[in-house]
Amino acid sequence: MDNRPAILGGDVIASQRIPFVRPSLPPLNEMKAEIEEALNSGMVTTGPYAEQLGEEMAHYMGAKNAVAVSSCTMGLVLAVQSLSLPEGSEVVLPSFTFIASGLGPVWNRLKLRFADVDLHTMNIDPRSAEEAITANTSAILGVHQFGNPAPIEELQRLADRRGLRLLFDSAHGLGSWHNGKPLGGFGSAEVFSLSPTKLTVAAEGGVVATNNDDIARHVRIGRNYANPGNYDCLFPGVNARMSELHAILALHSFQKLGEAAQRRNRAVNLYKEQLGRIPGISFQKIAENDRSSYKDFSIVVDEKEFGVAQRRLAGALLAEDIQTRIYYSPILHQMTAFRAFADKDADSRLMNSLYLESHALSLPLYSDMKDEEVKIVCAAIERIYAHAKAVNSSFSD
Repeated sequence: MDNRPAILGGDVIASQRIPFVRPSLPPLNEMKAEIEEALNSGMVTTGPYAEQLGEEMAHYMGAKNAVAVSSCTMGLVLAVQSLSLPEGSEVVLPSFTFIASGLGPVWNRLKLRFADVDLHTMNIDPRSAEEAITANTSAILGVHQFGNPAPIEELQRLADRRGLRLLFDSAHGLGSWHNGKPLGGFGSAEVFSLSPTKLTVAAEGGVVATNNDDIARHVRIGRNYANPGNYDCLFPGVNARMSELHAILALHSFQKLGEAAQRRNRAVNLYKEQLGRIPGISFQKIAENDRSSYKDFSIVVDEKEFGVAQRRLAGALLAEDIQTRIYYSPILHQMTAFRAFADKDADSRLMNSLYLESHALSLPLYSDMKDEEVKIVCAAIERIYAHAKAVNSSFSD
């Protein structure tokens, strides 16, 4: 094989495309009887399977309640709403996060106050979070970035000391452990995603986990228009019901959560072993007593040492038929929808977030990823590094 990168005219290293994401789904025959039962009964939304999903997840997490909803985003909207935070007050959250983190507060007419992340863990930095707090702040929203548990105890102590509520966007968190315990019982509530990029898949769906019965009741009623059963709407609810078909898929997928987390961690260990010898590539730091779900595996590319910048590396890998994704660009405080919430000093306060925006690159990772696929991705990165100068010259930007 020609050892030049494909972008320089060499042979494409992958014999078939290596996609960025590949959902691991249970076979249809395993779910057929339950799907037929749901269809024959006519109970196809917010029925027994959705309730069973919540019960099983609550038991797994060690939380008092877990409520199935149509998406993590709508779960976050309802969880924030349940806290009755003063309209126009501020929620402190990281700028380096997915779009939905900002939507939960904004849909509840709250303002965003951005904090920086730790450069190594990629999670919200409690010191930056405290500096972001003002007299108008009412809550902190932590994020378990890529499945790496946030500094939970530090954030809780900060929230308690400043009289604030603490929520977690745990979209990436199913399969993650903090001090040997699954996420789900921390803060006022945690909100999980079951979309196709996650370890447990409902096609679309989410779960709100909480030890607070009032929050659980609010979410349970709020997901059905806030109709308590007599059509006397109690508050402005939404349609966030999970269908029975989604719940059945999620229940079967959930049975394999432990295996999925183990396989992803195994694949990441192989990635680190293979890429650790290449200058200019570093990895997200996970605390010794924690486990990341590795919803995503993101490397940080130092172009001075590696020789090729993040976006050019992504382009060179695409030429090898290897898909990657830049998480996140733009980051929250630079997005059109949220720019108005950024203060004039935002860029100077969020230097780590801006650095990760231009240096972090997420590589392909899935629950059934084969060792050979990991090795192909690593070999492609290694030969791009070996031809860095020529690779750079191939780009016109």
